Amino acid sequence: MSQIMNPVLPGFNPDPSILRVGDDYYIATSTFEWFPGVQLFHSKDMINWRQLPHPLTRTSQLDMVGNPDSGGIWAPCLTYDNGLFYLLYTDVKTRRGAYRDTHNYLTVSENIEGPWSEPIYINSSGFDPSLFHDDDGRKWISNRLYDHRKGKSPVGGIVLQEFSLEQKKMVGPIHNIFKGTELEFTEASHIYKKSGYYYLMTAEGGTGYNHAVTMARSTSLFGPYEVDPQNPMLTAKPKNELQKAGHACLVETQHGEWYIAHLVGRPVADQKCILGRETAIQKCYWSEDGWLRIEGGGNEPKKIVPAPSKLEPFLFENEDTHDHFVYPTYKLYWSSLRRPFSEEWISLTERPGYLRLIGGESLSSRHRQSLIARRLENFHAEVETSIEFEPENFQQMAGLILYYDTEDYVYLRVTQEEEKGKCLGIIQSKYGKYDELLSEDNKLQDKGACKLKAEIKENWVQFYYSEKQGEWKKVGNPIDFSHLSDEGQEVLRFTGTFVGLAAQDLSGQKKFADFDYFDYREIQANEQK
Repeated sequence: MSQIMNPVLPGFNPDPSILRVGDDYYIATSTFEWFPGVQLFHSKDMINWRQLPHPLTRTSQLDMVGNPDSGGIWAPCLTYDNGLFYLLYTDVKTRRGAYRDTHNYLTVSENIEGPWSEPIYINSSGFDPSLFHDDDGRKWISNRLYDHRKGKSPVGGIVLQEFSLEQKKMVGPIHNIFKGTELEFTEASHIYKKSGYYYLMTAEGGTGYNHAVTMARSTSLFGPYEVDPQNPMLTAKPKNELQKAGHACLVETQHGEWYIAHLVGRPVADQKCILGRETAIQKCYWSEDGWLRIEGGGNEPKKIVPAPSKLEPFLFENEDTHDHFVYPTYKLYWSSLRRPFSEEWISLTERPGYLRLIGGESLSSRHRQSLIARRLENFHAEVETSIEFEPENFQQMAGLILYYDTEDYVYLRVTQEEEKGKCLGIIQSKYGKYDELLSEDNKLQDKGACKLKAEIKENWVQFYYSEKQGEWKKVGNPIDFSHLSDEGQEVLRFTGTFVGLAAQDLSGQKKFADFDYFDYREIQANEQK
């Protein structure tokens, strides 16, 4: 029997929304401050997945310049009805202090690969919007209500309102349909209709180690909803390899089997999930008394899951993880911070066969950084590039980076020092505290290319450089980068580690760096030195 190996979407791919249209399965995941917005994936068998073009590719759909860390796109909801794909998403503008500015939008397309429409504004009352298409043709949007008032719980319940596609707006009264359970932090609602009941699936317990999935049902869309007597229907217990199980979405196969997609985290040192929150899939069934249960018993996530019994395995050819920058378009796995790729700061054509990065703002900026990166998807990996860069002063830098957000990164960068000339060094920002980790022998040749490499082993990285073919030299000592994770900060964070290329010119002269290639390779633990 074919098997699903979890996580099916490794690396930073949280808040999955799963959908079947005919024989095709799709998953949408959150992207937060990374552009383009919303990751989309396609499968024929729920085992093998390929990435699709992002739906939010224009600033008219998503303008995130200035958005906070872990702001931007939260919890997209992907649905389909009468020939149209619907994508709901939140753009979070404020997340510190009493308030949350959470603007919800809807975009539609006849084709999953786009083009997607200009967005329709929905509301800003909370986040995690979800669209339910009732069988009478009416459409309803639910979201978590955020309550900023002193003495009130910020979790105001799950609210529901009708959406008019003809009028392109919300209409009618707002109904508060579910206040949640003792697990608290009720969010991520999805509504399903089956056997005379409306089923309400929510996430509870917070998105950390107490995360869970709650099911409730009612004969009326507006409630009251009775909670599953065995609640939660999914959660993770200590020592399970898959932690943080929650924020789920339900799908039925074309042959009547049931599955949920949900987020998980895989911790390493000190319970740090350096890859971020990932997507897993569990097989489910409906009990005799009409409640959703995990196949195989219990309510914990399983790493190995039976695949749909009547679907043949279907393999895709995914994009090569080695990018030689010979094509004029960007591979789908590349992302930038808050703004789209444009000739203003990045180019694949200015020097054919190279990626040119024009030095932008500092790594602390939430506006216009020049940084391109991809998700770290493996605990053991090797990342390599070749850079040509001629800095003129210490304010000009470029190199290879492991990045979580503006407060946490590790950066192997080329710069210019008054005493040394052109040289290498490592910058580390840990929970917002800046540090420089310099090696003793870090002077570089004045001209020519320099290769940079990062060898990653779980939460440790060792940097290398080479100016002669086949001759690699270590830069500094192994660095613990476990701070590149959701955990450790007072304010909750929600992304994951990215690896990529960056360039800064704090003098404003826009000094550029040229990169010949970028290679990402998963390696086995026994391959490492």
